[in-house]
Amino acid sequence: MRTILTALAFAAFAPALHAQSSEVTRHPIPNSDFPILQAVEVPADATLVYLSGTVPQVADDSAEEGSAERFGDTATQTETTLASIQSKLESLDLDMGDVIKMQVYLVAPEGADGMDFAGFMDSYTQYFGTDEQPNLPTRSVFEVAGLANPSWLVEIEVVAVR
Repeated sequence: MRTILTALAFAAFAPALHAQSSEVTRHPIPNSDFPILQAVEVPADATLVYLSGTVPQVADDSAEEGSAERFGDTATQTETTLASIQSKLESLDLDMGDVIKMQVYLVAPEGADGMDFAGFMDSYTQYFGTDEQPNLPTRSVFEVAGLANPSWLVEIEVVAVR
């Protein structure tokens, strides 16, 4: 009888336990307004979706093939890359709010001493931490010597959760 009562009690609480375990927990950086997370916890019953590295789209069709102007500066390249990621996520019934991890690879623009982090952030903050989309991912940004196309300054990989 005790086994049956225990089983019935567990069955009654199981849906609540399952619902509680399905929540992604986002941990902001303490005492900071920097738009990334310190950590994120993903429940075991969630599905992770890994998007391959996404690169900039042509921003100026009239610019010469192979020219840096064809893809734009770091801010423009970040914007077209994030728009492409958004489109890919939507095709999978996800959105930017489902992104929990981001790895960003930036190349220093020609003649610059280093990567254009400010240009990256200008476009990044249009997609993350906004009133419309307040969720933030964990994120790493790396300066790299180059990408597959010499005109690209940006490549971004993301992990989303379903």
